[in-house]
Amino acid sequence: MAILYRCTTPTDHLCVCGKVARALRAEGIDFEVERVPLVRSKRPEVQALTGQTRVPVLVLGGETICDSRRILEHLEYRREQT
Repeated sequence: MAILYRCTTPTDHLCVCGKVARALRAEGIDFEVERVPLVRSKRPEVQALTGQTRVPVLVLGGETICDSRRILEHLEYRREQT
């Protein structure tokens, strides 16, 4: 199962975190959501995974991917490989 670390925005239509969540659903990938605080200094789990504090961050199949553009490219690559 994948884990998506994302902001606290309550909808999937206002931020890039939501764009990633929508793409995961469209691909049929089951994922858990970990909402992280808006204050970047209070995101130790994200920093431990990536060395930085920005979201979204996706952990999928043992791989950690940060940056919404890179996550979407990775999902597209996975789709093309199947």
